[in-house]
Amino acid sequence: MLVVHNPEHARHAGRHEMFRGRLVDCHEVPQRLDHVLAELRRRGIGPQLAPLDMHAGEDAAFEALLRRVHAPRYLDFLARAWADWVALDPANAELDALPSVWPVRGFRSDVEPDNFAARLGLYSFDAGTPLTAGTWIAARSGAHGAVLAARAVASGSVPSAFALSRPPGHHAGADFFGGYCFLNNAALAAQALRDSGLDRIAVLDVDYHHGNGTQSLFYARADVLTVSIHGDPRTEYPFYLGHADERGAGAGEGCNLNLPLPRGTGFARWHEALLQGIEAVRIFGAQALVVALGVDTFEGDPISGFQLRSADYLQVGASLATLGLPTVFTFEGGYAVAEVGVNVANVLEGFAG
Repeated sequence: MLVVHNPEHARHAGRHEMFRGRLVDCHEVPQRLDHVLAELRRRGIGPQLAPLDMHAGEDAAFEALLRRVHAPRYLDFLARAWADWVALDPANAELDALPSVWPVRGFRSDVEPDNFAARLGLYSFDAGTPLTAGTWIAARSGAHGAVLAARAVASGSVPSAFALSRPPGHHAGADFFGGYCFLNNAALAAQALRDSGLDRIAVLDVDYHHGNGTQSLFYARADVLTVSIHGDPRTEYPFYLGHADERGAGAGEGCNLNLPLPRGTGFARWHEALLQGIEAVRIFGAQALVVALGVDTFEGDPISGFQLRSADYLQVGASLATLGLPTVFTFEGGYAVAEVGVNVANVLEGFAG
């Protein structure tokens, strides 16, 4: 398995996030990726390449792909957001930018405001995703790595690849960020696989939280099946998408499958849902698979509620391997930092074994 890791990831290091009326330390921290990379190296899972090791110079095709998956004005906002934030007050350089106002139903979103706080709110959906000095560089480098991983798989040079990056991506939509996510790495990988000439791609999201961004990007398309196994949105973040009756729209009718489960679900019931998702991928006739790999399903995760144990992730990987598809993994959630490396490596080892 090829591992493409993001050497710029630590540039995104949020100080605080808003939780229930107070600022708390961020759960999404650089050490998450460091633990995973160290465990992969310890086990010899690789080779491991940084994006710049795989591609030198400008990548015009990546830039074009980025602007087809994400709205150009959103990307332009992200690219200049930190400079705009600091321009308001030089003291802002010592703070993260967090949104405080949003356009809800009935408000206009077609006109981009001049006010920075209003622009920040226009493109976000929560107050728990800090924008920092290095967010754009880290997110863009990670997205590039996901596309390079997908290209490597599509070319047949490797049967599988893991885009090891942060910030994660599956909550990011065409023109919004949230849930610690800014650019949707799984969606970009899926689109890169489509652009390689494959007709039918499946995205299987096993993170504890619903992949709302990925669903929204492909909801009206028949060429990409999206499957998500996650905590029930009636009680679990991101709350407003992820119900079982969301099946796709227009040409995409029947191409979205949500498998919500209650907080406290253990591995046996969770694995039944995984097998259901795998069967849906088979029926769809996918020619390649993208796995949005979150391990916040772990019993010790501080912000989630499933009860998987570290040994269970070996079976997760083995079950995914039964599809026999060219596969790209993208690194999503997992906030029990000390265990995240073992849990991710177990999935990849189970998949390979």
